[in-house]
Amino acid sequence: MSGWTTDEMPRLDGKTVVVTGANSGLGYEGTRAFAEKGATVVMACRSVRRGDRAADEIRRESALDREDLNLDVRECDLASLDSVAAFAEGLAADYDAVDVCCNNAGVMAIPRSETEDGFETQFGVNHLGHFALTGRLFPLLDAAEGIGGAARVVTQSSGAHEQGEMDFSDLNWERSYGKWKAYGRSKLANLLFAYELQRRIADARGNDGGDDPEIRSVACHPGYAATNLQHRTAEASGNPLMKVGMKAANAVLGQDAATGALPMLYAATADVDGGAYVEPGGLMNMRGTPTVGRSNDASYDRPDARRLWEYSEEATGVEFPI
Repeated sequence: MSGWTTDEMPRLDGKTVVVTGANSGLGYEGTRAFAEKGATVVMACRSVRRGDRAADEIRRESALDREDLNLDVRECDLASLDSVAAFAEGLAADYDAVDVCCNNAGVMAIPRSETEDGFETQFGVNHLGHFALTGRLFPLLDAAEGIGGAARVVTQSSGAHEQGEMDFSDLNWERSYGKWKAYGRSKLANLLFAYELQRRIADARGNDGGDDPEIRSVACHPGYAATNLQHRTAEASGNPLMKVGMKAANAVLGQDAATGALPMLYAATADVDGGAYVEPGGLMNMRGTPTVGRSNDASYDRPDARRLWEYSEEATGVEFPI
């Protein structure tokens, strides 16, 4: 375990960081840490009202002067490809570059529903929404000086990816649905995407991955972090026993959101290779400070990654300029 904390983050003055789901949990803590190091943080939130409230809270609670925290709240609903496109277009109009894109937002183990575009919600939000967002922001990432010589795409997965299985005949769970299985698949898809993106970047740069490309794609997972993600899962279930169980598990097993955000912050700012998987280094990789580890074998399946990429391009209408 590295013992790494936010004290070891470099100064980020002049850098622009996009964080999805920035108004709560891991996104909130990540936003605060980036901003306190001098970055301009674009808070990509489904609700601008909640985003504004979170930005005000960060300014109020920070030891820095309010004027020293550069927070830009913008609407981005990952359940709507139109919203993702509008967010990216607005960013391109107002910014010359994006140094870090943190694909952090997500939903977990909810009853089956569909996004605005007809995708199963967990797959649509957790994977497809972020795939489309990253593709649309790619020119801004490519234009950035980045951190340590490379812009970063940081995709938040979960230990639940180990329970995920790719079934390309029913990616949207139209034949049957298990909310935890669907969550696991969406988190496995996050990893397949993150690693395939890195391979495509390396191929486009004409190297074998040994040299630093101008953009690095890095994956991470927070361990068991006590956030409102569990609360929303319990609320959506309608089961009062699940609410009690989630609350107890958070109290006994969970680490706070600030610690849970460390792998994402490490992936975004430390000297890590593209294609790395950053996870907590403590008990069962569910607690503690960040270290570089390895996800399960299925996440490195190249044929599945290519097949998912091709499906995602067709489903979202977004092609990466690489």
